[in-house]
Amino acid sequence: MATVRLLCIRGALLPPSSLPLPPLFARFSRSHSTTTDAAPDAASPPPVPHRRYPPPRPHEFSKPCELVGSWTPCANPREAAAKLDRLHRDYRKQMKQVRAEYAYEMELLRIENQRKDDARREAVRLANEERKKAKAAAAETRAAERKAFKEELRLTLLKERTQKLESWRTKEKLREEKKAEKNELLRRQSSEWIKDENFERKILEAIVDTTPL
Repeated sequence: MATVRLLCIRGALLPPSSLPLPPLFARFSRSHSTTTDAAPDAASPPPVPHRRYPPPRPHEFSKPCELVGSWTPCANPREAAAKLDRLHRDYRKQMKQVRAEYAYEMELLRIENQRKDDARREAVRLANEERKKAKAAAAETRAAERKAFKEELRLTLLKERTQKLESWRTKEKLREEKKAEKNELLRRQSSEWIKDENFERKILEAIVDTTPL
């Protein structure tokens, strides 16, 4: 809006031939001159409208400047000079206002961009915090599972060790009982009184059928 007003104010003080055309008008004038010089081709298909970006929002143009077309020739040079001075003063005043509006618009745009950047950074920060929290929760879950697995493995090994110890103790007890029974049997057999008539027979049995100690 401020740029359009600036062009309108400059148009009041400069001749029409010295005003530069905007890029869009200059492109249109070049394309129009090229199309008028070349012969139209009836066989060529109509151009297909293709828009890469979304259409721009409607722009609200400012009202025409009062300085445009306000100059009237004067017969008196002093009056013409005074009128030109007034035009210059009005031009400077309006240019000051246009610059102030432009600075205000740029400040609003900067604030809006700053707000968007802050919102984007805040969203990134929140996303990073959520990701860190998720990673910490996953790490805690894995640590708890690992601790539970180690505890279960320790209990399993302790149970197996206890079972092996009980089995070894049972076997040792049975072996001691068998050994005690065998010793008791041997003691009883060795403490029997042998009669004289059976002495030779017992000696022969001991020689033939030996019992290991």
